Amino acid sequence: MIESAVLWLLKFLAVPTVGLTSVFLIAFVSATLLPLGSEPAVFAVVKANPAMFWPTVLVATLGNTLGGIVDYWIGYRAKVAFAKERSSRWFHWLKRYGAKTMLLSWVPGIGDPLCTLAGWLHLPFWPSVIYMAIGKFGRYVFMTVTLLYVPDGWWKWLGAMSSKLFG
Repeated sequence: MIESAVLWLLKFLAVPTVGLTSVFLIAFVSATLLPLGSEPAVFAVVKANPAMFWPTVLVATLGNTLGGIVDYWIGYRAKVAFAKERSSRWFHWLKRYGAKTMLLSWVPGIGDPLCTLAGWLHLPFWPSVIYMAIGKFGRYVFMTVTLLYVPDGWWKWLGAMSSKLFG
C-alpha cells in the first residue's frame, strides 16, 4: 500500500506534467517538514527545458524562502521548547550577527534550524526574510549551473549504475 502511494505521489509530481508546481512544493516542504533536497527537482526541470532556468530558480527560491518563513514563525512561537539551548554558541552567534546570519539559510543541516532560531530570537522579520531569500537564491543558481555543466554521459552512466545496484 505504501509503495503504491509513493508511486502515485511521484507520478503526480512528475516534472514534465507539473513542473514549476512540483518545484515549488518540493522546495517548500524541504525547508519545513522533511529533510528533502529540492535541487534535484530544480535541475530536472531546467535540464528538461533550459529556457525555464530563471523561472525555475525563482519559483524554488520563493518556495524555499516561504518554508524558511514558516521555520521563523515556529521559532518565534517556540521559546519554551528552546529554553535549554539559550546558552549555546548558536544563540550568541545569532545575537551578535543578527539577520545577516540568514545568508547561511541555504546550508544543508543548519539552514532551516537557523531560520527557526532567528524567529526565536525575534530577529527583525523583513531583513531576515531578505537575507534568507538571497542565500537560497544563490544556492539554487550555483547548484543548477554546476549540475548543468556535468556531461550528459555521466548522468546516463549514473542512471545505469543505479539501476544495476537498486534493481
